[in-house]
Amino acid sequence: MTSESQTAARSGIAPAAPCGFAPRPSAPEHVAIIMDGNGRWAARRGLPRVEGHRRGLEAVRRAVRAAIDLGVRYLTIYSFSSENWRRPPAEVADLMGLLKLFVRRDLAELHANNVRIRIIGEREGLSPDIAGVLREAEERTRLNTGLTLVVAFNYGGRQEILRAVRRLADAVAEGRLRPDEIDVGAVTEALDTTGIPDPDLVIRTSGEQRLSNFLTWQTAYAEYVIVPEFWPDFDHGAFAAAIDEYHRRDRRFGGLSDKAG
Repeated sequence: MTSESQTAARSGIAPAAPCGFAPRPSAPEHVAIIMDGNGRWAARRGLPRVEGHRRGLEAVRRAVRAAIDLGVRYLTIYSFSSENWRRPPAEVADLMGLLKLFVRRDLAELHANNVRIRIIGEREGLSPDIAGVLREAEERTRLNTGLTLVVAFNYGGRQEILRAVRRLADAVAEGRLRPDEIDVGAVTEALDTTGIPDPDLVIRTSGEQRLSNFLTWQTAYAEYVIVPEFWPDFDHGAFAAAIDEYHRRDRRFGGLSDKAG
């Protein structure tokens, strides 16, 4: 480290970028990822689908490390949807096994890296072993202050909104809330993601261009970046490129462009 860099590090001031290099813009606060293409990745290689899911788990590890490196504060991954129960029982069993493997092998490292885990989705009806794994991951990391890894498990956007509506209806019926007090803020607080900022950027792999019932309420103003790679091939470079594309977007939120002059 040069003497200038040492001085800057001690003072807390970032050193100036070298001549000819522009500093990278700050990362979006919250990135959500629809991890798509494990099965097709495996099929193109003549491998069983479970191998695609195993390689997809490795991509999750890379994405978490990239999010930390790039300065993302919240990373939400769509790990298992409410509709995924319709898949063949053997594949569902493989996915549940990989979830337990991820917690057993990776929880210690995530905790050591100050990662906090939040689980969103329906818990009722889950088998005790799966419910226990999810609870363990949240409890062990709940005091961490670094990246928040939000795992959408047994999750569907419409189902989440329905649960929120029922919570609000119960509050009205019990006299804790008046109907005219139900506004955007009240609905937001009743969702699984309460306390988590809305995603700024949603990345979907494999080239598909669907929302797939993911964060239906929260992504009202998110930017979408579709990448061609199947999820097992997603890496730090693809993550950084998606963020670069996000920064090229003109985000107006219903107003006029700052670039309009």
